[in-house]
Amino acid sequence: MSITDKRGVPQSNVLLEGQGELIGWYDPDDARDWVIQNKSSQRKNNIVSIEEAVKKYIHDGDYIASGGFGHVRVSMAIVYEIIRQKKRNLVMAGKTAVHDLDLLVGAGCVNKVEAAYSFGHEMRGLSPASRRKVESGECVVAAETSNAGYQWRFLAGMMGLSFIPARTLLGTDTLNHSSCKVIEDPFTGKPVALIPAAYPDCAFIHVHRCDMYGNSQIDANSVEDFELARCARHLIITTEEIVDEELIRREPWRTIIPFMVVDAVVQVPYGSHPCEMPGLYYYDENHIAEWLDLSRTEEGTQQYLHKYVFGVRSFDEYMELVGGVRQMSYLKRREFLQEPMTAPWRK
Repeated sequence: MSITDKRGVPQSNVLLEGQGELIGWYDPDDARDWVIQNKSSQRKNNIVSIEEAVKKYIHDGDYIASGGFGHVRVSMAIVYEIIRQKKRNLVMAGKTAVHDLDLLVGAGCVNKVEAAYSFGHEMRGLSPASRRKVESGECVVAAETSNAGYQWRFLAGMMGLSFIPARTLLGTDTLNHSSCKVIEDPFTGKPVALIPAAYPDCAFIHVHRCDMYGNSQIDANSVEDFELARCARHLIITTEEIVDEELIRREPWRTIIPFMVVDAVVQVPYGSHPCEMPGLYYYDENHIAEWLDLSRTEEGTQQYLHKYVFGVRSFDEYMELVGGVRQMSYLKRREFLQEPMTAPWRK
């Protein structure tokens, strides 16, 4: 009698199975059918307001993913709008997720995470708000993987495969807490890890420029946004500027994300603040330090959210509150090393 999993799939060749929850996986044929039925390949004006984008494409209980890396090129404007609209029970891909995940968990929007690079602020320290939610049981770490593991989950989804084979997770505790399986390689007879595909319900990515259709260019490392854009069911692009299509066509090799995978385009200058936008503005270390200080307590977390999210009506008002043009001019000079480095979060 053959061994099968919960779905009746034969498991006779499985040597090891991680105990993490399998999040965001679909049969690739079902995923393709969903795209055929729900996505249009027609070129159309996708410009909408940030309120409309979040209301239409992010729903309670969705599996979401944020583009960029760490504190770099993160769509904080979408993060604030998710909090403002009080989305709940979201599941988040914890891939290079730091400030974005910390705020979403701290605000009570995300209550389940598959963690790869999460719950910290890199050199600035750990994430008091989201760690407190996990320790109290209000947020669950359902599975673990590595940053490469997440990129390959997205790659498998993009390629229409159910998994990507890899060797990097073998022999690690991370694999034991992941949703991967290990089988015997039919060519070598050696163990090989199978990293399952992922299909986020909605991804949001901040870019340097795009046209009204969503053809997007990134002036820096695209990290895993190439794969994420193509496996996500819905994709919201926030952009520093919307440019004419002719400018995009002039240098087509720079278009990382094509229009046919984009559902919404939102123009949000400085939309990554307080995170960095390479070549445009640096991290707002004073603002991040304020969050890290206040989020040490639940009362402080709510104080921050009341001031910077619920206390303003738009991202433009938020930008005025954090210093407006004067502050962004400073952060631009800092990006080009024309101002000294500061570390206000250092105690």
